[in-house]
Amino acid sequence: MIRSLTLALLLAAGPLAAAQTAAPDYAAALADPARPAADRARDAERKPAELLAFAEIAPGEKVGDFVMGSGYVTRLLAAAVGPAGKVYAFQPAEFIAFRKQYGDDQAAVDAAYDNVDAVGGPFAAPAFPEPLDTIVTVQNFHDLYLKPFPEGTGARGSAALFAALKPGGTLVVVDHSAAGGSGTALSDSLHRIDKAAVVAALTGAGFTLEAESDLYARVDDPRTANVFDAAIRGKTDQFTLRFRKPG
Repeated sequence: MIRSLTLALLLAAGPLAAAQTAAPDYAAALADPARPAADRARDAERKPAELLAFAEIAPGEKVGDFVMGSGYVTRLLAAAVGPAGKVYAFQPAEFIAFRKQYGDDQAAVDAAYDNVDAVGGPFAAPAFPEPLDTIVTVQNFHDLYLKPFPEGTGARGSAALFAALKPGGTLVVVDHSAAGGSGTALSDSLHRIDKAAVVAALTGAGFTLEAESDLYARVDDPRTANVFDAAIRGKTDQFTLRFRKPG
């Protein structure tokens, strides 16, 4: 009798369990009418649905956009986590001091979305107000190694990202590939970084490398030009990595 009852309960729970594990509808996030036309025009090259899927963003999550730039990724995250979720959009104080537009863009996205909160602080010490499920940083990790920043900024930033996540939380890093073996030496001159250097920095901070995607791989990029060079801009080889905080 007990065995029959257990089977009946499992069968009854089957459709509910399937619904709870269904993949989020990222197409709906892309179709969010609040996304500006300029963002939509970039979707073909930036593959937003695939990025959200690799990051495993789910409704209701608390996520961080580490160095939000103009807000392209922030707006995607806001639509993907939905009204029950929260996006903390971080813009480094040093960036805003360098160019006021960074602060203006942050304020505009913050005002446009109820589930987005602006976050400030030093580059290597983002002031996220609560533990996060996921942090995404796109084309910005190499900036931790720019010459204007003190030595050790990369290590401090990696440690801050680790501390900002819940146990079991994830960090997704997308960045421009530098030549293998170059470490962080080309971060300032070419705005590129060796993938191995990113893995070393983040595993050194306590993360485990969980997955890698070739989503933005470009084998024809010689990885020798500055990423802002007109001949290569928008066509750079980029790596995509997902790290997990143990626990």
